Amino acid sequence: MKIAIGADHAGFEVKEKIKRQLAEMNLEVEDLGTNSFDSVDYPDFGAKVGRFVASGKADEGIVVCGSGIGIAIAANKIHGIRAAQAWNEETARLARQHNDANVLSIGARVLPAEEIPKIVKAWFDAKFEGGRHAGRIGKISDLEREND
Repeated sequence: MKIAIGADHAGFEVKEKIKRQLAEMNLEVEDLGTNSFDSVDYPDFGAKVGRFVASGKADEGIVVCGSGIGIAIAANKIHGIRAAQAWNEETARLARQHNDANVLSIGARVLPAEEIPKIVKAWFDAKFEGGRHAGRIGKISDLEREND
């Protein structure tokens, strides 16, 4: 499985830690930047990851910014992306199980550092449940098509 990952300057350090965790989980990682603490704009990296996932070049994505909010909003502007911000293991699991989210968003400045690896693990351990949730995801896809 290939994972696209991207972050702004506020999420750079956390992105690097998540990359190591993903490697330990035997997942292939495509790092789309940023690669330093120099100030950059989070929409650029949310969109990059979103496009990479939507194009099929990666199976899933992870985005990181200070709050996790802005970069998720940017990723969600890409057709086919369902980016979900997770703030604990439960929300990471639910984003996958109920919402079939394909991009995980992490807030580097708002989450305790020791919780982030647990959130990432919960995300990858969870799978979409389908069933009653599939129709809801279909409605989300319909909304996207309305705006094409």
